[in-house]
Amino acid sequence: MRALITGAGVRLGRATALQLAQAGFDLTLHVHRSRDGAEAVAAEARALGRRVEILQADLSSAEDCARLAAEALASGPLDALVNNAALYERRALAEITLAEWEQMLAVNTRAPFLLIQALAPSLAQSTLTGGGAVVNIGDIGGERPEPGFAHYSVSKAGILMLTRCLAAELAPRVRVNAVSPGAVLFPVEMPAAERATILSTVPLAREGRAEDIAAAVVFLITQAPYVTGHTLNVDGGRLVSQLSREG
Repeated sequence: MRALITGAGVRLGRATALQLAQAGFDLTLHVHRSRDGAEAVAAEARALGRRVEILQADLSSAEDCARLAAEALASGPLDALVNNAALYERRALAEITLAEWEQMLAVNTRAPFLLIQALAPSLAQSTLTGGGAVVNIGDIGGERPEPGFAHYSVSKAGILMLTRCLAAELAPRVRVNAVSPGAVLFPVEMPAAERATILSTVPLAREGRAEDIAAAVVFLITQAPYVTGHTLNVDGGRLVSQLSREG
């Protein structure tokens, strides 16, 4: 079994790659700039007896997306694709430039589409129970946006809809699902007061871990053969809490 994970050198990508390695998957690790992180992931996975390759690509480039898919397939068929790499930034509406808008959607929405499109024929040949698997990393902000994140929220809303569209189109040989984190891995620059405010809206009253997201991804790939088109929110109940307050 082999999986391609984008943005695999740090944070959620790193945790997901390592849990897939523990589940028996050989790995193709995509990086943009985090080569050192990917090398560390590769070393840990190889210690488990897994075959690992590292591929570099700028996912804001359609040409790089095509090259990444071709290079991944050159090493053999794929069983799973995890579209994890993403841009995240806070910008007031008046401050978002056209270039920032286009780059956000290119990386967060267009790149997953292009990779799925290119890799679907290989994934359709997978012998995984339930067929090949795609897991897109969304965000609860794609369903309930917050001020200051318009371009980010739109990009994540797009990936959630893409998940549903392609789940219908690629069935029955490829399953397409999403995992949407909530309060997981706060940015290091986020003030403590803001973190506390966010956690006050989380029913489980704590920040999530990268390993929580990774476990959900591995579950959808390996343990959910009759699940497709689903978004699994791993957010400590935050989205439900927001909905109940609005209702």
